[in-house]
Amino acid sequence: MSESDDAAGRGRRRAGTGVRVGVLFGIPIYATPAWFVVALVITWLFQPRIETAVAGDLGGWSYLIAFLYAVLLYASVIAHELSHSLVAKGFGLPVHRISLHILGGVSEIGEEPPTPRREFAVSAAGPALSLVVGGGAYALSQALEPSTVVGVLVQALAYANLLVGVFNLLPGLPLDGGRVVRAAVWAATGNPITATRVAARSGQALAVLVMLAGALVAFGPGSSVDGLLVLLWAGLLAGFIWVGANQALLTARLRGRLTQMSVRGLSRRAIPVASDLPLSEAIRLAQTAGAGALVVVGTDGIPHALVSEATVTATPEHRRPWTLVGDVARSLHPGLRVGADFDGERMVRAMNAHPATEYLVVEDSGEVFGVLAASDVERALASA
Repeated sequence: MSESDDAAGRGRRRAGTGVRVGVLFGIPIYATPAWFVVALVITWLFQPRIETAVAGDLGGWSYLIAFLYAVLLYASVIAHELSHSLVAKGFGLPVHRISLHILGGVSEIGEEPPTPRREFAVSAAGPALSLVVGGGAYALSQALEPSTVVGVLVQALAYANLLVGVFNLLPGLPLDGGRVVRAAVWAATGNPITATRVAARSGQALAVLVMLAGALVAFGPGSSVDGLLVLLWAGLLAGFIWVGANQALLTARLRGRLTQMSVRGLSRRAIPVASDLPLSEAIRLAQTAGAGALVVVGTDGIPHALVSEATVTATPEHRRPWTLVGDVARSLHPGLRVGADFDGERMVRAMNAHPATEYLVVEDSGEVFGVLAASDVERALASA
């Protein structure tokens, strides 16, 4: 299965969990430990088919051939995800990595496509490639002897790619088809948040249908042990879709909240203080002025550090007269400056790019507007 990593409200993804298995087109590829277990399970399940479908006695070679099928299957998943990633890179979007997991893979794309047309292109690229590979393999299988090793492998590869392509086109997040739905609704309404909500609700409905279909196969007429296996897979897929759809709804809610937020609205009033001023006196001046933050300035009046609220809180009150402001301040660098006119999403992107507890808020003219505290932003998002 496949999904594209949604960039909204996320910031992005350093090298995370999993084993690095390679790099293609500059994109690192990781696999979770469960992925290797699934490869062995596929080998075990496919081996009996190799023995019955291929003419002649293969002996232990049947396991090697079945494992080769597992490798080809995951190569198809990587190709599917690469198509997402390469189209995204072609649009100038950052691609952090491709992750292989128990149900397929995910392309971790650092930013959301800026238009519905590009959203459609990135989302549809994976299923399109899977269907092309599946169709090509099926056509090739018709020209091969079906009882040969190559014939069996090519036919199985065709069915697997066609299944992956069709399944991923089902209309619900987090599947690619859900992102296609999102692109269509986005184009029709001009509102990406509404589009996410619609596609996520579609995903929830899809999860219920997948579970019901699995139950029908398991407990319907002619049910068998195979039917119970289908029910198990249906449960895994339904759970995967349901969780992904719920995450998309949460993202939409947060993004809706972000549209109502701004740096200017969340900033604290700040007063300038010298680095050699006692902390107790700086706190008194801030309380008198009704300010919630301290900016350390030099003799030229230019800000060069921000006082850390957490460090001030951790400093015992009886020590504050003997502690200098400069001892509880963090030097400013360009990443700790944000524009007063930043909206919610631009604010979060800036904070994710340079994690810190406080940021200096400046006007376009360079004048200091105040200080943005990460804790204030977190509380605002938590209330969404």
